[in-house]
Amino acid sequence: MDWNDSPDQLNFRNQVREVIQTKLPERYQRGSTGEGAGSWQADRISEEPAAKQAADQWASALAERGWIAPHWPKEYGGAGLSPMEQFIFKQEMAQAQAPAVGGMGVSLLGPTLIVHGTEEQRAEHLPRILSGEVAWAEGYSEPGAGSDLASLQTRAIRDGDEYVINGQKIWTSGAHTADWLFALVRTDPEAPKHRGISFLMMDIHTPGLNVRPLINMAWEHGFNETFFEDVHVPTKNLVGDENRGWYVGASLLDFERSNIAGAIENRRLITDLIDYAASEDGRGKSRLGESVSLKHEVAEAYVQTEVLFNFSFRVISMQNRGLIPNYEASTSKLFNSELVQRVARLGTKVFGQYANLWAKDEERAPMHGDFTRLYVTSIPRTIAAGSSEIQRNIIATRGLGLPRG
Repeated sequence: MDWNDSPDQLNFRNQVREVIQTKLPERYQRGSTGEGAGSWQADRISEEPAAKQAADQWASALAERGWIAPHWPKEYGGAGLSPMEQFIFKQEMAQAQAPAVGGMGVSLLGPTLIVHGTEEQRAEHLPRILSGEVAWAEGYSEPGAGSDLASLQTRAIRDGDEYVINGQKIWTSGAHTADWLFALVRTDPEAPKHRGISFLMMDIHTPGLNVRPLINMAWEHGFNETFFEDVHVPTKNLVGDENRGWYVGASLLDFERSNIAGAIENRRLITDLIDYAASEDGRGKSRLGESVSLKHEVAEAYVQTEVLFNFSFRVISMQNRGLIPNYEASTSKLFNSELVQRVARLGTKVFGQYANLWAKDEERAPMHGDFTRLYVTSIPRTIAAGSSEIQRNIIATRGLGLPRG
């Protein structure tokens, strides 16, 4: 692998930096603590004029260059960037904490429709994703089907040119700010476990579809539980073949697990922690100056961010050569989700008793309580998007060639 930018890559990196420096609204810049700051999907439908304006301005700035969907082919409205250019784009966006535009519609559903959808489906949904008119949520997990997703029981019965859906989904991230939902449902209960599943798209305001909030331990509303009671969905919203949705859904998850943002975010957290501990306010609230062991832990955590960067760089280097990462993506996902938990615990140790103060408006809370909130919210990181146990099984069987247990 070559860690240095080529002249063309350096030129592209500078272009991305210039757009971020000159076009990123103040609401999304580092240090903003406004209500909902950084959440483009929530801002796009906000009743607060300033929030709505920021979302529109940032979407327009990215749309000018096709950067709302940098990885989509140009014929579908994307920028058609190479894998390495996508890597650079995401790296710079993460470094600036600039929010992506389009959410799951851009990152997950759009690429899936490009591969598996019909021309009619692409014509209907892709432009509305790119314009920001429609935001999407994912309906995968159920109360009895999380890591073992193939055990899902939400049922869809075909009735003429419609499916009638009954069941429940849980951990439906962003459904309260979404317009449409894509979901895996069981269309043949007699089929083997991984068969008889179909991939459907539906308007989230369809009668019988109810989204109820789930509030996490940080008193934040990020995900929901979703109930289906005789929800009628047109058969034209089926993606791929009926009863073959598992393979459509599996390819979607491939888009979800290859990214660079985790390494950049963890590195930034540690750098911010070091800078704050050296500040006048931080010296009175941090144990870092008096503890050699804590200094060693901080140094070790920073080194681990470099390890994660290289895991991600390996994935993108393979993609840039036309190879398909498999266990390599699981290695990166596993390391990232566990590293962010270690970094969060480390931050609370550095602040000691002050870590008990973590309300955003608490003046005495070090770094606005960011590390304590991260400590609380990072607990599900090793479960979401494929648990650590699932990732280790993939690494063991597909990477190390070990037999299945």
